[in-house]
Amino acid sequence: MYYRKMGMIPKKRHTMFKKEDGTLFREQVMGTKGFSGVQSILYHLYMPTEVKDVSIVSPYQPTYLSSQTLKHRHFYTDAVEKKGDAIASRQYWLGNEDILIGTANITEEMDAFYRNGEGDELLFVHKGKGVIETMFGTLSYGKGDYLIIPIGTIYRLIPSQMTKLLVIEAASQITTPKRYRNEYGQLLEHSPFCERDLSGPEKLKTMDQKGEFHVWTKTGGQIHRHVYGHHPFDVIGWDGYLYPWKLNINDFEPITGRIHQPPPVHQTFEGSNFVVCSFVPRLYDYHPEAIPAPYFHSNVNSDEVLYYVEGNFMSRKGIKEGSITLHPSGIPHGPHPGKVEASIGKKQTEELAVMVDTFHPLKVASHVDSYEDETYMYSWL
Repeated sequence: MYYRKMGMIPKKRHTMFKKEDGTLFREQVMGTKGFSGVQSILYHLYMPTEVKDVSIVSPYQPTYLSSQTLKHRHFYTDAVEKKGDAIASRQYWLGNEDILIGTANITEEMDAFYRNGEGDELLFVHKGKGVIETMFGTLSYGKGDYLIIPIGTIYRLIPSQMTKLLVIEAASQITTPKRYRNEYGQLLEHSPFCERDLSGPEKLKTMDQKGEFHVWTKTGGQIHRHVYGHHPFDVIGWDGYLYPWKLNINDFEPITGRIHQPPPVHQTFEGSNFVVCSFVPRLYDYHPEAIPAPYFHSNVNSDEVLYYVEGNFMSRKGIKEGSITLHPSGIPHGPHPGKVEASIGKKQTEELAVMVDTFHPLKVASHVDSYEDETYMYSWL
C-alpha cells in the first residue's frame, strides 16, 4: 500500500503530543516483521494496553477429516443455514497451517470487537453491503469488494444488507503480487490494477467513551476476550502504510493473449504459500486456431480452490453460484466433457470467480460432508 494520513498527528514521530488539558496522547507503533516491514503510528486518547480482564472464550481451529481420499471435491456453500454476525457465522471448509478458507452469512452486526492476532484477513463480498468500523476509521463495502484487514486491527462489521462473504484467514501478510510492483512499491504499468483502484478508510471517528468494551482476539488456535475500560476506537490520528483497504473485483483488468493464458495472469494477491486470483469477464484468445477453454493440467505443487461468484462457468457443468471446488495436487483436472469443443469460436466469457492456490496441501473440514456433491469426482465420465 501507499502512505496515508488521517486525523491529527504531531509534526515529528516519538515526540510529545498533548491534549488540551496538557496530558499526552498515547503513541502506538503498529508494524510487521519486527520493525522491518510496513507500519503505521496511531495516537490514542487512552493507553492501548489498559485491559481490565482477560479470558479464553473458545477454541478456534476447525477439525479436519482424519482420512482424506485423493479426489476432486465440490461443496454447495449456499446450503449452509448458519447465520449471525461476521465471526459467529463463519463456516470453514478447507485449511492448512498457512490459510483458512470459509464463508459467512452475516445477518447481524457485531456486539463485541474482533482482531486477528495471527495474520491478515481477506473478506470477499459476494452479496450485500455495509461498513467495517476499525481503529483506523470506517470502510464501506459492497458487492465485489475485496477487503484486506491487517493483522492486529480491531474491527467490527455492520451489515446494512444481508452479507455473504468468502473468508480467507492467513497466517501471514496479504499483499499485491511482487512482480507487479517496482523497487519503491508502486504498482507497475503492466499490473492489472493500480493505486487509483484501491481505497482506504473513508472517515476517522474518535470515540471517547468509558465503560466495558469486549475485544475478541484470535491467536494460538483460541479466541481470547480482552475487556477494555475505554472504547477501542479512541484513535485521534494516524499515518503510515499499514491500514485496512479494499479493491473491487470489477476493477481488475484481465490480461489476455492470442492463446490461452495461464492462471498467474489472474493473480490479485499473495500471502505466504498461497495466491488469490480473480477470474473476471474478458475477451477470449484471438489466435485463429485458439482453444479458449483451459487445457487439462496437474497442479504438481499446489491445491486449487475456486469460489464461483456469478456468470457462466464455461469449463464446468453442475456448478452453482456459491459453489467451492477443490482440485488437489497429485491428479490432473480440466474442462468437463464437451466444454473444450464448445469453447472454440467463442469470443468472451462472462464468468466471475475467485481462485485460491495453496502450495501446501489443504485439509477438508470434518463437518462439511453434508454439503458435498459426492458425484463430482466422476463428472468427467
